[in-house]
Amino acid sequence: QVQLVESGGGAVQAGGSLRLSCVASGLTSRTYPMAWFRQAPGKELEFVSVISWHGTDTRYADSVKGRFTITRENAENTVYLQMNSLKPEDTAVYYCAVDSRTPWGLAVVSFEYDYWGQGTQVTVSS
Repeated sequence: QVQLVESGGGAVQAGGSLRLSCVASGLTSRTYPMAWFRQAPGKELEFVSVISWHGTDTRYADSVKGRFTITRENAENTVYLQMNSLKPEDTAVYYCAVDSRTPWGLAVVSFEYDYWGQGTQVTVSS
């Protein structure tokens, strides 16, 4: 049984930082890209960032470039999202996702991902 468990969300003021974590379990290999998406109230699910299975390739949404950093620790089956200079518009539920079917993928669309976490709330106040 595959499980993705996010943690690290919370409430911060604008300009603050948070570090999200996502631990994956139940997958038969570690060769899969891991991504973060987010969904704000009343809005569609939005791509945030993705990292390749080997950790050397990354992609970011334009809205977070230069502020967010994605990393992974394969020995711990964990992906991180360091979020700095947070803005009120970053307020959303953040979801971790795994694309177990495409080891070399770096997809930015949600339908490419087959496993999802339950989400963690990030609230940024002005």
